[in-house]
Amino acid sequence: MSVEFLWRIPVHGDGRRAHNLHTRGEWNQLKPNQAPQRVAPQHDDQHFAYFDYIKQVAQAADIVGFHGVLIPAFPQTEEPWVWASALARETRRLRFLIAIQPWFIHPAYASQMAASLQRVSNGRVEWNVISGGGGEQQRSYGDFIAHDQRYARTNEFLDFVKGYTHHSPFNYDGEFYRVENGGLRYPMNQYEVPRIWLAGASDASLHVAGRHAQIHLTWGEPVAQQKQVIDQTKAFFEKHYPDSKVKFGMRIDVLARPTEEQAYQELRLMHETIAKENLGFEKSDTESVGAKRQQALAQSSRFEDLFVSENFWAGMSKVRGGPNGIIVGSYEQVAQRLQEYIDIGVEHFILASNPHLEEAYRIGEEVLPLLGYNFK
Repeated sequence: MSVEFLWRIPVHGDGRRAHNLHTRGEWNQLKPNQAPQRVAPQHDDQHFAYFDYIKQVAQAADIVGFHGVLIPAFPQTEEPWVWASALARETRRLRFLIAIQPWFIHPAYASQMAASLQRVSNGRVEWNVISGGGGEQQRSYGDFIAHDQRYARTNEFLDFVKGYTHHSPFNYDGEFYRVENGGLRYPMNQYEVPRIWLAGASDASLHVAGRHAQIHLTWGEPVAQQKQVIDQTKAFFEKHYPDSKVKFGMRIDVLARPTEEQAYQELRLMHETIAKENLGFEKSDTESVGAKRQQALAQSSRFEDLFVSENFWAGMSKVRGGPNGIIVGSYEQVAQRLQEYIDIGVEHFILASNPHLEEAYRIGEEVLPLLGYNFK
């Protein structure tokens, strides 16, 4: 089995404390007159900016042998296409998994942008194609169409991109997109369409993944539940797309220290920085099945209650936003837990830990080698 590990790029601040107290760069929500010492400068500092810190994170991931980095996309954060293009010139081998929603951009222009970035990076571009979780966040992007329609749009988007990239002149007449005599020509059509990562647990999402994905991505859950998700997804693909060669990926945080006690102490310190008003785990109006499964993991605000399986803590949403799961323990324990996911069929991991710079080195130097794979 070929196993890949990616690291995450923090697009809205970084630091050792909860995400609303990040001190690296200006991406924080500190109270008035509260001025902690910053480790990275603000965007308007004379000589350096937050991007200079992010460049260090990407280069650290490249140095220790991560296969790539995820550049997420959320409302009110840095834009992943722009940062990928800048980081491509600052790294050598690192691949860039760019989060993209079909609502953001027309597929003809997405094809052209991807082709240019492939040329700049020498073919290191991948796409995390997100159909959107619905609810308030989706509406804040200006996208109001229903759940299944969003996946139908994603299906058309990817059909369009594949045709437009390599089949000029290209014609398409769908429900959401239309083009006449379009398509990329030499030299823009010399690279492959970016490798596609797709998430989703609904039938609508799995039909799109079965047609288009190389990697089906989920947020991390305890091993037994993760296995259930993989088994159900495999059964769906075997029934509807028997020729599909989709692999499985997982997005999860990790916190590793020389001893389990040290790791738990570090996690507790992060948990204690969360503002009291944020300790409850709210029920958002998301339509995402995966997001609802994450919410179900975190039914308590007590530190101890959030350990839901061995070395698995389900409270990270309030520490850094996003999914709830984190694997926490000694270097050996974290490696053992990751191996358990590999054993049930996970071949692609997107890992993260705050602060991302030091932890990229720590995980790359202390944990991944214990798994026995050649990451470089």
